[in-house]
Amino acid sequence: MKRITIKILLTSMLAPLLLLANSNEKARIEDATDVILDIMDIPEQKIHPELLDDAYGIAVIPGVIKVGLGLGGRHGKGILVVRTPDGPWSHPVFLILTGGSIGWQIGVQSTDIILIFRKKKSVDAILEGEFTLGADASIAAGPVGRHVGAKTDVTFKAEIYSYSQSRGLFAGLALEGAVIQIDHDANEDFYDDQTVTPDDIFSNRVQNVPACAQEFRRVLTEYARWEGGE
Repeated sequence: MKRITIKILLTSMLAPLLLLANSNEKARIEDATDVILDIMDIPEQKIHPELLDDAYGIAVIPGVIKVGLGLGGRHGKGILVVRTPDGPWSHPVFLILTGGSIGWQIGVQSTDIILIFRKKKSVDAILEGEFTLGADASIAAGPVGRHVGAKTDVTFKAEIYSYSQSRGLFAGLALEGAVIQIDHDANEDFYDDQTVTPDDIFSNRVQNVPACAQEFRRVLTEYARWEGGE
């Protein structure tokens, strides 16, 4: 009887924490949806249609924080979706971006980042472990936007293209050297499945998919349709 009481007590204590964890992931997806809407609503910053048409994967990382005082660092959490074999976008996989930068910098910057992956091999490399932008795959600023200080590769030869909208003291954001890795804990919490894998999610083999994930896919499809449409 005492053991049952303790179990019930622990369950009641953990329930709000589990709900909060799931809520955090939902907020991350809702923020990512807002980033897509915001960046596509600005004509001079809108992502080039050809890149969206040709994209294999799209990562959205809202509110990446960069702090600098001579030696800088950055951290952000976001989501990644890919095109499924029949065309539609997959459910989102959660990811983490971290990295440092060297140079004379003073200030704090919050930046919303969108990464356009043109090659499947780049996404596959992320799934295999830590993936370093600029080292494991070439990255360039998108052909339209306010990414100050980065050269635009208008011939679309880079494997990854970055778009950003910044608030703070820095003029731009260099992503070379930043590391991307899968946030497995967030995936498990969001989909309520301790055995879920990124491959399960990308293949749309998950059962418990909150409405916010479906809404993100719907919004993304408005701007990045596949041949044949919905």
